[in-house]
Amino acid sequence: MKLIINQLKKYSKSIQVILTLLIIGVTITLATLTNVYTETYEIERYSIANDTIQSPITIENTRETERRKRESLSAVEDRYLIATEVAEERIDYVNELFDVIETVNQPVKPVQDEEESSENTNQTQSADNQLNQTKETLPTKTVADKLIELKQLVSQELVENLADEDLTQLISTTDRERTIAYELLTTTLNEIFNEGIKQEELSDAKAQLAQRFQFSTLNDELKESLLQVGEFALVENSFFSLEETLEAESQAITNVDPAMIRAGEVIVREGQTITNEIYDKLDLVGLLNSDRNLFPVIGLVVLVLMLISLIGYGLITYIDKRYLQFNYLFTLIVISVVMIGMMKAISLFSTDTNKYFLLMPIAASSILLKILFRERLAIVFAIVYSIVGTIIFNEQIPGSLNLEVGIYFLAAQLCSIATLVAIKDRVAVFKTVSIAGIVNVLAILSFVFLSYDSYQLSEILLFIVFAYVSALISGIVAIGALPFFESVLKLLSDTKLLTLANPNHPLLRRILTEAPGTYHHSVMVANLSEAACEAIGGNGLLARVASYYHDLGKIKKPHYFIENQMGMENPHNFLEPTQSADIIINHPYDGAKILQDHKLPIEIINIAKEHHGTSLLKYFYYKEKETNEEVEEERFRYPGPLPQSKESAIVSLCDPIEAAVRSLEQPTKEKIDKLIDSIIKDRLQDGQLNDSHLTFKELTKIKQTISETLTGIYHSRIQYPKDTKEAD
Repeated sequence: MKLIINQLKKYSKSIQVILTLLIIGVTITLATLTNVYTETYEIERYSIANDTIQSPITIENTRETERRKRESLSAVEDRYLIATEVAEERIDYVNELFDVIETVNQPVKPVQDEEESSENTNQTQSADNQLNQTKETLPTKTVADKLIELKQLVSQELVENLADEDLTQLISTTDRERTIAYELLTTTLNEIFNEGIKQEELSDAKAQLAQRFQFSTLNDELKESLLQVGEFALVENSFFSLEETLEAESQAITNVDPAMIRAGEVIVREGQTITNEIYDKLDLVGLLNSDRNLFPVIGLVVLVLMLISLIGYGLITYIDKRYLQFNYLFTLIVISVVMIGMMKAISLFSTDTNKYFLLMPIAASSILLKILFRERLAIVFAIVYSIVGTIIFNEQIPGSLNLEVGIYFLAAQLCSIATLVAIKDRVAVFKTVSIAGIVNVLAILSFVFLSYDSYQLSEILLFIVFAYVSALISGIVAIGALPFFESVLKLLSDTKLLTLANPNHPLLRRILTEAPGTYHHSVMVANLSEAACEAIGGNGLLARVASYYHDLGKIKKPHYFIENQMGMENPHNFLEPTQSADIIINHPYDGAKILQDHKLPIEIINIAKEHHGTSLLKYFYYKEKETNEEVEEERFRYPGPLPQSKESAIVSLCDPIEAAVRSLEQPTKEKIDKLIDSIIKDRLQDGQLNDSHLTFKELTKIKQTISETLTGIYHSRIQYPKDTKEAD
């Protein structure tokens, strides 16, 4: 393994980045392949199923839908329209018949001449008496006469369809019985007509009429005559309606729900016989055709390419060049493989009911990425892991995404990123995951309340426990993994920097005790460097800690440096300029050697080695030049290298600026600004900032920040009088 890592380190950074993206992409592909790829089967009809097979997709079973439509269509009865005008016409015949019978049963009126009538107009009393006498003496009509008169008055259709016996029976009956018969007949006819009479139902209607008369109190002869009249009146009044029938059939087809095969639905169980219907379903969902599996794989490849492109954009855009070193890239691989692997492992046991995905410590990835890298890159990976989670936890139903998982993962990660602001100690991580646990609980409660499923209170409480435990596990995983990345992979995290910034660190205590002036100078440089770095968006904490150690090499010969020469004669007065130059020039590399021996991070070692770049030791150079005109300038220059990062460049500027300002007798803002401009201009002209990637805009911000900080330190003070008399 170590041999492979050493071999990979030999490749260029661009190839290392490509390999990193490739490994992460392959990991995502392998983890999600079974969630989009459907296993196909070689099954024969009428064979026995060896496995329980579920549908991988949701699709309409068009054959079953058509069968349902045919059944629904065949169940639609023909629609008929009831012609009310027909019923009214036939009832009118009955009314006419009974009206005429009433008329023919009226007594015969006497006939008088007009002359007799005029003569008797003034004799009203006698006329009334005569009329009463006339009624008693008028001759009555015979039944035969009434029948003849009836035939003359009624419609011809009644005469042709009703027998004389039936008409005679109706004429001969009493007024009371005739009234009862009329009401019974018309009421029954109206009820039957209202129900509608089809042509084939005419005999049934007549039977229904006879049944109604069966329980009547009328005599049998009259009931028989009424039955004949009713049968004459009963005719077809319900006619087939093509328009309404077609409309009913169309509505029936519309009401048929499509026969859907749902994703995850069991098509056949183990040991069940493969019938034609089951075989057709297997064929429909593509479980018998291996060619259809190609398209989901293509879709997955496209998605993975999009995700790794997003990661690549984040690496190039949102992080510094130092994060593209092999150990940092390897860290991204480790975090991604572990997180995706944990998702896959949990998904094997997670279902729609137990929701084990709630236990996934997904927030650990965001915490680690923010501590080891930067916030923006952590957000990029949060999006990627959330998308991957929606696929992995889709219960292996191709084509479906578990959005609930995606939202839950994204909320947990973004909350962790937002709340992890200042990392002073590892307790800050637990504060972060405590808040993340609350967000997890709120997320799962929203899912429960939005769901149509009904959950028991015990289930809801269990989900809440899962959500909060997930956040706590995330904190434990993050804290437990940090030492691995910091020690094994040699990564520099904020927690590591905070540990190194502790004044009780053995090396800092050596500087304090062996070179107290250097220690004070380093603290001042640290304040300036941190402020300047944060002003341009750099790593202020790295600049501060590196400043503490940048002059560590001075502890070898502390008295040869002016800040440690408290009240003693300068030992350089007794040395040649070349000897003095060697002592001064060696201190960055002596410090780097000590830092290496104590296994401090490479970033701090590099800043200690680079903070003088290849600058010229002017004092001893010009002193040597006084006696040796042919002296080579390179003899009095630091070997380098030049500052390779913004933090290193800022420390290299703050170091001489702090020393120079401290040497001013009465520092004012104008003097400080002039001194800062002079030193920065000198470093630029000497090419000391060529490799630092600092822009002129950033240099302007650095000048302003250093000036404000130094002005605050060396601000003007009131000169207090020495005694009371002067005060007066």
